[in-house]
Amino acid sequence: MPRSAVSPLPLPPLVPGGDVPLQRQLYLALRAAILDGRLGAGTSLPSSRTLARQLSVSRNTVIAAFEHLAAEGFVDGHRGSGTRISARSPGPLAPERRGGAEKGARGVSRRARGLAGWPGPARGDGNNRPLAPGMPDPDAFPCRDWSRLLARRWRRPQRSLLIDSPGAGYAPLREAIALHFGRSRAVSCSPDQIIVVSGSQQGLDLVARVLLDPGDQAMVEDPGYGGWKGVLCAAGVVPAPVPVDGFGFDPVLAERLWPSARMACVTPSHQFPTGATMPLARRLSLIDWAHRHDAWIVEDDYDSDFRYGAPPLAALQGLDAGRRTIYCGTFSKSMFPALRLGWLVVPDDLLDAFLAVRRLLDRAPPTLTQAAMADFMAEGLYVSHLRRMQRLYGERRAALLASAGRHLAGLADTVAGDAGTHAIAWLPDGDDDRAIADAACRRGLAPAPLGAFRLRPGRPGLLLGYSHMPADRIDPAIRLLAGIIAGSPR
Repeated sequence: MPRSAVSPLPLPPLVPGGDVPLQRQLYLALRAAILDGRLGAGTSLPSSRTLARQLSVSRNTVIAAFEHLAAEGFVDGHRGSGTRISARSPGPLAPERRGGAEKGARGVSRRARGLAGWPGPARGDGNNRPLAPGMPDPDAFPCRDWSRLLARRWRRPQRSLLIDSPGAGYAPLREAIALHFGRSRAVSCSPDQIIVVSGSQQGLDLVARVLLDPGDQAMVEDPGYGGWKGVLCAAGVVPAPVPVDGFGFDPVLAERLWPSARMACVTPSHQFPTGATMPLARRLSLIDWAHRHDAWIVEDDYDSDFRYGAPPLAALQGLDAGRRTIYCGTFSKSMFPALRLGWLVVPDDLLDAFLAVRRLLDRAPPTLTQAAMADFMAEGLYVSHLRRMQRLYGERRAALLASAGRHLAGLADTVAGDAGTHAIAWLPDGDDDRAIADAACRRGLAPAPLGAFRLRPGRPGLLLGYSHMPADRIDPAIRLLAGIIAGSPR
């Protein structure tokens, strides 16, 4: 084809004087036309002079764009035959390559497809809505103290804090954790046994990776913490549900149901979500089971910093002289969720294995954040904060129970354990807690359906969070919820 017969190229106008140089704009426009098929393989491009006149730019701008395309293999230039789209160019991209994979996750593993069905955390403003469970009150957090500690660390940062991130975590923070929880929870450990993690979910994932093999069974409370089920499935482990009763996890029933289980995942101090407390006899029975079966116990102590009218409970881990228990804790409920700091207490003989796997996954959380947390604890601010929050949450707990007594009587039996930050409104058998929770969500509330935490059917109920709600918002929220429950199909 004669050069004069080459049609003008279908290119967008170039914008002189913009943030992107003209030669870069031209290169990107030509590249896009090649990738979407407007310029097919073998197509002749106008000469540099012709295209420069068409676009009202200098010839050097066009030459630079052509050279860039040639360097990447999009075009071929030969003396006497001009510039053509290369036969090696990729041609029109499939829709999924242009805009991302279609829904259905092409090519992912069976494990990933299975995990896609697990419910994730609340998104958007759901955590700020009335009655959302598991949320501390960010407005009550001592931000001034926290910002002072962070600023002090940044003003004179230790060189080591900017360079290294020890795999087990910042040593002074591990010392502070061992001291505080040794006193408050009778956790038996040295600082060397503590591994700082990015929240309890990462800690639980690390436990599953280190201690379980694909196909193993791990017993979980039913209803129970949903994050455990996802972690186990991600490791190829079978979640083995054990129904809980008014005293939490029953080791005798568990052994009868799952005689080959390799692990028991429990919340003995404040069972999630029912609030039950595991009595001493059951704790000792569970420890005995672990020793007899060469199995493991994971104690998730997620929110029992807050107890109302009762002394703090000792951890199950402190009773286990045979070291079959891994203790998991978090600052998400006592400080604020976005802090992303948790920890594991690991038996001495497992430390090397845990740290080896940890190094392959990631390093510890940001060291300066860990250092600020260590200072927060060392200066007594953590204990003071817990005491303030215990009083505040206790008042809100009482307000919620009083409001439920006025508005939910005859619709639900509302109870709250001696610890934690949520209550449960037990619904009559036959009620659909998920449908009620969905209806509440449409009205601006965020109670969680108990069915979302079950592996097997059971009595319906709603988790009612109170810790993040000012007292004057509690009664209107419960009154609105009562109307929603009363109007639901029976």
